[in-house]
Amino acid sequence: MQSKLLRGTFILTLGTILSKIIGLIYVIPFYQIVGKQGTQLYSYGYVPYTIFISIATAGVPLAVSKFIAKYNALEEYAVGRKLFKSGLLVMSLTGFAAFLIMYLTAPLLSEMSNPGKGQLSDVITVMRAVSFALILVPFMSLIRGYFQGHQSMGPSAASQVVEQIVRILFTLVGAYVVLKFLSGSMVTAVSVATFAAFVGAIGGLAVLFWYWYKRKPYLDELLVQDKGTVQISLKEIYKEIFIYAAPFVFVGIANPLFQLIDQFTLTKALVEMGTTKKLAETAFGILNFESHKIVIIPVSLATAFSLTLVPSITKAYIENDRKNLNNQLNQTFQVLLFLTLPAAIGLSLLAEPVYTVFYEHDHLGTQVLSAYAPVAILFSLYSVTAAIMQGINEQRYTILSLLVGLLVKLSLNIPLVKMFETRGAVMATALGYLVSIIINLIVIKYFSRYQYRFVWRRCLLILIFAGCMWAGTEIMYKVLLLFLTPASKSQSVIIIVISAFVGAGIYFYLGLKSRLAARLFGNRLERMIQKFKLPKRRNSVEN
Repeated sequence: MQSKLLRGTFILTLGTILSKIIGLIYVIPFYQIVGKQGTQLYSYGYVPYTIFISIATAGVPLAVSKFIAKYNALEEYAVGRKLFKSGLLVMSLTGFAAFLIMYLTAPLLSEMSNPGKGQLSDVITVMRAVSFALILVPFMSLIRGYFQGHQSMGPSAASQVVEQIVRILFTLVGAYVVLKFLSGSMVTAVSVATFAAFVGAIGGLAVLFWYWYKRKPYLDELLVQDKGTVQISLKEIYKEIFIYAAPFVFVGIANPLFQLIDQFTLTKALVEMGTTKKLAETAFGILNFESHKIVIIPVSLATAFSLTLVPSITKAYIENDRKNLNNQLNQTFQVLLFLTLPAAIGLSLLAEPVYTVFYEHDHLGTQVLSAYAPVAILFSLYSVTAAIMQGINEQRYTILSLLVGLLVKLSLNIPLVKMFETRGAVMATALGYLVSIIINLIVIKYFSRYQYRFVWRRCLLILIFAGCMWAGTEIMYKVLLLFLTPASKSQSVIIIVISAFVGAGIYFYLGLKSRLAARLFGNRLERMIQKFKLPKRRNSVEN
């Protein structure tokens, strides 16, 4: 069980992390090409698109994977194939409908975003450019869910990476060509950059088609083994899928909805405080694009766990295998915190040089990133706890937890912004997510009879290790500041590399010495470590 969960998680984690890293690294050249004005415009268009794409697809991969895993466990393989065939047509129609809705409502969404004077038509253009991706992405998400339901994570991981590479290349080359060679406007360059989502989807689909061609013989063999005892109509299939998918949709749009609240309220609140419109828009770009792009990296592990957990937990829950279920939950919470906690702490501590490397030396950017980085832990916990609730068939409570969290965010956002400026929006986000996570944890405990005592003890140990890492990194960082300045990109790289190396070294040394890492990642970690150990020198006697 442990190796299977970790293997599937590793594949999706690797694909997700590679995809996120590519999506992070590109912001460095992209920022140099379009500057702050371009990233602000990009954010105005991309946040609504993320919500539309989440509504159209967020529930599909996980809901389909859960549905197929359920019937595969019963050896009713034909039911999953029936869903797949009809689902391709349905997702094509819903994708096109989502495209039309976003394209036609772009003027209204732009006006609600409260852009600067003269920017309204620019934001409309950018929103409409990115909306074309909605035609293809839902279709692609169904194929990913079908593979994941068969415990095959490779196709999803590979298609994510290829989709991201194609999108990024088109974004950078397109924006650069428009501005440098065609002498085009900024809005044209950003529109090309957002249209890259459509081009990237073509690349991701090509990969999935290739996997389908290679795996179809094996999938057809499963149909031969089908018991054929379950007769279910398409109406019943889609009713079950809708029940599964609705909560997934809410989970998928959670982060974009929190961002959308900032998009509609942050600049307005800052202007009411007396901040200039230009500075308020700069703060919005820093929060919703520049800082968010960096903070979301530690969350990639949680995303991978979410995708892997649902079929595995569903299977254990249906088979009433409580021991297996508890072991999976124990391992998941520990691995998640073991990896995301130090990453978030380190990012917060090194916010100034990190922001300088990716963008430029900026006091506001440093403040926002430093406050925002720890929220990555909450993003991760929310994703995983929501996925667990899907697996134990208590997905209805994910809607409740999200709505309560959004209500907290919406109620506190403007008051906290007026008290703490841009960091107030970060605090409101953190409080909203915290409330949602607490609700999720209570639901998991009540319905699965899962006890948190063991995890709490391990979390305390991880917190101690993270505290030691923080102290070591802080000392090294202060020493380096005596000789280097985070205002320089090249010197910031040196500061980050040395400080992160020291911090990571302390953290993983404690993890290995305490054998916590071996317990979490299995015997493979120990075998890998043994390969890097130098053989002991034998004593020899010279004659």
